[in-house]
Amino acid sequence: MLKTKELFKRAFKARCPHCGEGRLFQSRFRLEESCDECGLVFRREHGAETGAMYTSAVITELFAALLCGVMFLFTDWSVARGLSVGVPLVGLFALYTYPFAMSFWVAVEYWTDLHNGEAWTEPSKEQR
Repeated sequence: MLKTKELFKRAFKARCPHCGEGRLFQSRFRLEESCDECGLVFRREHGAETGAMYTSAVITELFAALLCGVMFLFTDWSVARGLSVGVPLVGLFALYTYPFAMSFWVAVEYWTDLHNGEAWTEPSKEQR
């Protein structure tokens, strides 16, 4: 059975969690429908990316809280200046990290379904 560490390493590299060869993304924010190498379907149902959105939101909120703390403790900026710097930084951070959250969530779904014995976790090229 595939080791958890290897599965998440593949996700961080934006590769298929099953075979490690196929790409996860068509473009920066567009997930492939399935793996070109093994045929694993990445989005099996409508709303499958909801977990990625929540993951991204949590990571972004933690970054925003850290940034607010740093600005409060280490600058004497006004609220307006803090917002004019902080809001764009948080927005850019969210855009940068969302693909990682999507990759992570595909791996989480695969890992949980693999351990639950779901049939989709053993794809073949014929399924495509």
